Amino acid sequence: MNDHQLLRYSRHILLPQIDIAGQEKLNHSRALIVGAGGLGSPIALYLAASGVGSLIICDGDQIDLTNLQRQIMHDSQSIGVAKVVSAKQLLVRINPEINITTIHEYVGAEKLLQLTADVDVVIDASDNFNTRYQINQACVINKKPLISGAAVRFSGQISVFDLRHDDSSCYHCLYPDTGNQEDMPCAIMGVFSPIVGIIGSMQAAEALKILLNIGTSLNGRLQLLDGLTMNWRSIHLHKDPACPICQSSISV
Repeated sequence: MNDHQLLRYSRHILLPQIDIAGQEKLNHSRALIVGAGGLGSPIALYLAASGVGSLIICDGDQIDLTNLQRQIMHDSQSIGVAKVVSAKQLLVRINPEINITTIHEYVGAEKLLQLTADVDVVIDASDNFNTRYQINQACVINKKPLISGAAVRFSGQISVFDLRHDDSSCYHCLYPDTGNQEDMPCAIMGVFSPIVGIIGSMQAAEALKILLNIGTSLNGRLQLLDGLTMNWRSIHLHKDPACPICQSSISV
């Protein structure tokens, strides 16, 4: 790192768990973020500010007025603009030293398989079960760590599926695809804006910890937040031996 980078990331470098070596590792890391909305905003902001060297951001949507209550990467001047375009404009201003690749489409299974193969961590900031299942399957096939988050009304949840390890459960183990899953879009259910900030920030933290190989991740745990009481509930996850996606024995 040059003197400018040493100063930019000095508050990370002061942390003994990170230091210069860890920051250099972040600078050479690649992350995929699927979704540039409520969850994707704090994820992308913190990963960019933290110096993750390459970010790939996928989203096929454009910004409308209803997004601005919670999607903090976008502002009133961006209404009608593709979310990935608005995201890149802000992230480049925050940290012009990183590489940002934007994909303005709702990426499907084949594209996700290609994208996940070339990154170090995958963060699911999507808002529908179909995309979540496709992201999960791509991560299982490519053995990539997946950070999953969701938020609706006053509730949020986050978990990590570290699919580099054969004994890790996957998203399909937690939510089997029975064909009866019903998406609960914010347009119908509503969402308390800080909830996506809390969950998205935690997703960013988990992604950075995995990239740095520090601490203990949420792999094998599901954290559930009740935003009205600010109570957290933790559930231990087990691998489903009958899971058609990861197909392995249960591991405690």
